Amino acid sequence: MVKVAVIGATGYTGQDLVRILSAHPAVELTMLTSRQNQGVIYGHLFPAFRNIVDLRLSELDYDQLAQKAEIAFLAFPHTESQPVAAELLERKVRIIDLSADFRFRKAGIYRRYYSEHRFPALLRKAVYGLPEIYREQIRKAQLVANPGCYPTSVILALKPLMERRLIDPKNIIIDSKSGLSGAGRSAVVDFLFCEISASVKPYNIFKHRHQPEMEQELTRLYGRKAEVIFVPHLVPINRGILSTIYVKFPRKTSPSRLEAIYHEAYSKEKFVRILSLGELPDTSKVKGSNFIDIGLSLSPDGKSAVISSALDNLVKGATGNAVQNMNIMFGLEEDTGLKQIPLHP
Repeated sequence: MVKVAVIGATGYTGQDLVRILSAHPAVELTMLTSRQNQGVIYGHLFPAFRNIVDLRLSELDYDQLAQKAEIAFLAFPHTESQPVAAELLERKVRIIDLSADFRFRKAGIYRRYYSEHRFPALLRKAVYGLPEIYREQIRKAQLVANPGCYPTSVILALKPLMERRLIDPKNIIIDSKSGLSGAGRSAVVDFLFCEISASVKPYNIFKHRHQPEMEQELTRLYGRKAEVIFVPHLVPINRGILSTIYVKFPRKTSPSRLEAIYHEAYSKEKFVRILSLGELPDTSKVKGSNFIDIGLSLSPDGKSAVISSALDNLVKGATGNAVQNMNIMFGLEEDTGLKQIPLHP
């Protein structure tokens, strides 16, 4: 059994980690931490876990954690994982961080979108945790930076086209819509029911923190600088991301070739489902699961395409992907503990 700690277990991401890990056949949950609810039994604080998770929430004690756990999931707000990761790595605890603190290869980009990085040397040690691209690096990693939810929906949708250099890397337009759980559990006026119900609105156009993350990874796939126009929206649903991506081909592409490219790229991937040409993804068909569904639509002249993807922002966009990374790190089958069928309706 893999002995696991969840650091920051009371946010939406922390709760979803506990949900998946508590049912994982190869995991023993040994520590759950919280800043405000120390000493409280987890299933009492969150009744969904009653009679399932009876661990008491504790404060973060580095030495105690190192004795109890082989790996720690860090579910902190951005900027707060850095000192914790540094302390645990010194104690030989492997880490999967679900914040943005170790996703960028350059400290300057992190500084521009977040703040000054206090441990820039760790950026060079971190592996970007997208299994469908970095599986072998993840296997040996001590520090894995779990990707952002929007970037996962975009990078996996574009990977087959980028690595074959089939599209213009500077003419990519992304329209993404996300459920409210992606904004976290904090009380914010903009996310109150009366503010968001029956409404759809864009936000952070040209300044969203996930845009440079997308561009970093798409550039690596293409081998030349990629630039995107990214327009995120909030929609009044709890879970789910739908990304609609517009791309141009320099030469005409046939429907059969487009389908073949995607099936070849993902034929061995357990969590990437390629839909039939013209079939479109739906967030309700992936809810609660680690799947990403990708739909392909080609223009009549074969020179433009719309690539659509749907995933659960809390699962494939966060916790499920993180557990997939853990499975790889410990030599388990990637879908161990991740065979949940999407919840529909």
